[in-house]
Amino acid sequence: MKIEYLRKKIDKIDDRIIDLLNDRFKVCDEIKKCKINNKLEVLNLKRENEILDKLSQKIEKPLEYDYFCNIYREILSGSRHLQSKIKVAFFGSKYSYTYIAGEKFFGKSCEYIPKQTINEVFDEVEKKNVKFGVVPVENSTEGIVNNTIDIMIDKDVNIYAELFLDIHHNLLSKETDLKNIEKIYSHAQAIAQTRNWCSKNLPNIQIFEAISTTEAVEIANKNNKVAAIASIEAGEKFRLNILAKNIEDKSNNKTRFFIISLDNSEKTKLTKTSIMFAIKDKIGALYDMLLPFKEQDINLTKIESRPNKKKAWEYVFFLDFIGYKDDKIVKIALKKLEKKCLFLKILGSYPTEL
Repeated sequence: MKIEYLRKKIDKIDDRIIDLLNDRFKVCDEIKKCKINNKLEVLNLKRENEILDKLSQKIEKPLEYDYFCNIYREILSGSRHLQSKIKVAFFGSKYSYTYIAGEKFFGKSCEYIPKQTINEVFDEVEKKNVKFGVVPVENSTEGIVNNTIDIMIDKDVNIYAELFLDIHHNLLSKETDLKNIEKIYSHAQAIAQTRNWCSKNLPNIQIFEAISTTEAVEIANKNNKVAAIASIEAGEKFRLNILAKNIEDKSNNKTRFFIISLDNSEKTKLTKTSIMFAIKDKIGALYDMLLPFKEQDINLTKIESRPNKKKAWEYVFFLDFIGYKDDKIVKIALKKLEKKCLFLKILGSYPTEL
């Protein structure tokens, strides 16, 4: 049969893959010794991105880019694990969206440490209990995560990288019929992002907030007639039934996450910088603050304002722009900005997915 012939071809290819993986990890073991001797960091984000960019040019159909990245990030993750197990704190519980974002970025070969609040994630990084943290910063439907932005004002950590994750919400339960559901639990963000679907399909069902989507799944797992809004991964973990898939109100629902660290990222082909600055509320103040960027032809990609919780009638602005903090034109713009504002804080320069 033809299928038997094709399976034999697959077997031979698999043998070659294993041989090459063995060779790769032997070299990684040598790299481990070099890094230890030279006191180099285990994660070299610039190097890993260069590897992915170079190899992605060789992809041929039917292999797709996303599949390639998923496979190769695990190879890179395993290679890092050979050198040292990286500790990563994340907001929420295992199988929450922040956990999924962390796995997408670092791979599975890390020690993931759940934290119940975003502030705790920052604390773990600041105290050097972990190397990295993962926190949500913005959703395409609900906007900025204010808590993350507020905490960044006071915490002395850097944005090391950013990550965008497609968010697909699902209704999960021990029940097999939607008609049996009497209560729904989920995180506030997930509830907001599925409000229209719930109103249309379950108009008379009470919806309760949980600390995280994973906690919601745990509640649904312990109670009949209860459903949770969460990820497919969380449902699979607790062996819940999927009553409805992809119930988010907008199909392009994405969440932006920050990878935070005490380390700084190196400059890459396309780098973004995030800053915070405070101004007094007066006519033309924001225009004056943004003028230095226009004068240096720096592309601004985002601006958000927050009331300064420490002083009335003062505002803190969160700003993203394309460029690296040590670039000449960026230094000129920031120096001019600093003279005009109440305070300025560079949050980090990092590779961008734009």
